[in-house]
Amino acid sequence: MKNDLKDGDTERIMSKQQNPGAVWYIPHQGVYHQKKTDKIRVVFDASVTFEETALNNHLLTGPELTNGLTGVLLRFRKHHIAVMCDVERMFYRFHVDENDRDYLRFLWWENGKTDSQPTEYRMKVHLFGASSSPGCANYGMKYLADKNERQYPAASSFIRRSFYVDDGLISLESVGEGSSGLVCQRKVVSS
Repeated sequence: MKNDLKDGDTERIMSKQQNPGAVWYIPHQGVYHQKKTDKIRVVFDASVTFEETALNNHLLTGPELTNGLTGVLLRFRKHHIAVMCDVERMFYRFHVDENDRDYLRFLWWENGKTDSQPTEYRMKVHLFGASSSPGCANYGMKYLADKNERQYPAASSFIRRSFYVDDGLISLESVGEGSSGLVCQRKVVSS
């Protein structure tokens, strides 16, 4: 949570809400990846019901913009040079309009002291666990690809055709093809 605050993804609620009916509190929990036991991810559960409704019941998923996995994988196997990437914390890369952030409130106990009063926070970004987040993030990626197509045509095509959610997979004919504006950061892996 300290990182979310530092990165500007979360903000502390400093004043009482003007319109009490336009607030929703989301329960959350920490989830560990079985291979990354030293790293915890906070997952919000927007499907939890209160008075027979849940936040996810009121969020729109939007059109299905996720590329088909079969097509992404088939194109990935086309050439001999493989390039893979991951958009780290993809949903957090896209901000929620300030007018809608009070629906993303949550309680947090500073420094894990659960015997004290919790502090109110709200997310400023799309979160893991909201039904609208995948559609918003996919739309945002494709929007950025369209907006920057003239300056970065190869990268634009890569984003539009070779991403499956937050993972980009593409194969190239040569290593030099990757340095034409498509590859921004390289990670060398020895076999």
